[in-house]
Amino acid sequence: MEPTGGSVLEFVAGVAPARRREDAEVLLGLFSEVSGHEAAMWGGIIGFGSCHYRYPTGTEGDMPLLAFAPRKAAMTVYVDSAQKHTAQLDRLGPHTSSVSCIYIKDLSKVDLDVLREILVDSLAWTLAGGDENAVITVAE
Repeated sequence: MEPTGGSVLEFVAGVAPARRREDAEVLLGLFSEVSGHEAAMWGGIIGFGSCHYRYPTGTEGDMPLLAFAPRKAAMTVYVDSAQKHTAQLDRLGPHTSSVSCIYIKDLSKVDLDVLREILVDSLAWTLAGGDENAVITVAE
């Protein structure tokens, strides 16, 4: 995965439905604040910063430090591991999750302070270089 160079603002302006577009606008500010990076398009994903990962299997690639995707069904927030954030997710509000994604249908119904905690923790794990399951090198 790599940045595609598209306009984040144009992408967000085209997001439907309107609620998802409004939620994306809120997340642009939150993710930028937490990451310290400006938003960039990574295909259909809005990413902040970048890093290189390598798994023990030899699989490797590049990805954003933090990212989200405004999908029609729900906002997808990418994290290090949803399982690591079980206690925080219990306090977040209405959502579903998978291995490394949190799906939010209505951002106004979740606690943004809790979401910020999750993002800060996920970013800290990435900046620390990952773990034995994924070695991460942060791009300058």
